[in-house]
Amino acid sequence: MERLVVLWAPGISTEGPRGDEARFFAEMLAILHERCPFVEPIRLGVAAFPVRGPSRFFGGEESVVALLLEDLAPFAERFRSEFLVGIAEGLFGALLAARGEKIIPNGHTVSFLHTLPITTLRRPELSVLCQRLGLPTLGHFASLPPDRVLERFGTDGAHCHRVARGEEGELVGIRDPSIHTRLHLLDEPPPPVAQPTFFGGTSLADERATRAALRLQHRLGAEAVQVAREHFGHDPNERAVLVPFGSQEQDRSTLARRTAPWPGRLPTPSPTVVFDSPQTVRLRDPAGAPVRVSSRGLLTAVPTRCAMGQGSREAGVVAWAGPWPLATRWWDARRFRSRLQIVTDSGEGLLLGFEQSQWWLLGSYD
Repeated sequence: MERLVVLWAPGISTEGPRGDEARFFAEMLAILHERCPFVEPIRLGVAAFPVRGPSRFFGGEESVVALLLEDLAPFAERFRSEFLVGIAEGLFGALLAARGEKIIPNGHTVSFLHTLPITTLRRPELSVLCQRLGLPTLGHFASLPPDRVLERFGTDGAHCHRVARGEEGELVGIRDPSIHTRLHLLDEPPPPVAQPTFFGGTSLADERATRAALRLQHRLGAEAVQVAREHFGHDPNERAVLVPFGSQEQDRSTLARRTAPWPGRLPTPSPTVVFDSPQTVRLRDPAGAPVRVSSRGLLTAVPTRCAMGQGSREAGVVAWAGPWPLATRWWDARRFRSRLQIVTDSGEGLLLGFEQSQWWLLGSYD
């Protein structure tokens, strides 16, 4: 059975919301290819290659491990991800050796496997039944007669039994068959015809834009190309965000999964313009007194005049809706604010916010 080196990066083994991990993994594979041209991705964050050739060239298996960790040190520091390396016969044994950062001596992989718990096979039903039968380790399971294992556990159980006995070196389920496709898409991605592309359509222009965007991300990083997407939240400035193109946050289904009652959320339609730096606003009642929001979340008077900024720009208020008070959750920083929609006598729709005893212009409606 062939001896393999397995390198495992736990920090990039799970897909995050921005989808950067596949790009980091592709960069890691490029570094490994400089030491061995036969590196193979197993799943996200896990790669393997035969150790025989590199160990002969670099002076032993320990030297190979040391060189790999040295090559990947800048990568680990930049992305804050540790790297675990292991060597053993077969992919199953080498992966388990990597988890323990071990180099299993040649010919001792089976004895190493026999000490591991039966749950290592990641077969919950088989593991529970074996533990009930007093077979807590792979060694106990391997000692069973093959015919009885096939009779009791079926073909998959028989396969696991051969892996535990060292007759097969790879356990079904270790590999992610989609990892090759995902890595290939980083270089030359053909966008799916039925799925939205860069501009949200399915035309040839969309496909070209998508390819160009992914090439830029591959060269400059995930943050180099961003698209606007609707997010979840109470205020318009919370619900419009820029996310990296191709990330999970780009998927509109995330919005559906995260919908909630959101008490105090503004009703539709949303403002067409949201200001990054809101300017001050003064609201006054018919007598010229300031209009505020009471502790009960109600206006202290009917607003009739609105003055914006430090200048003399002033308009009459012909209609208004709200206010919508909003208090942050008790585990966050305490913050109380209200929002008010008004229509001026010039036909302009404005979204105002009241916080810290001051009105602010948050957005405008066309």
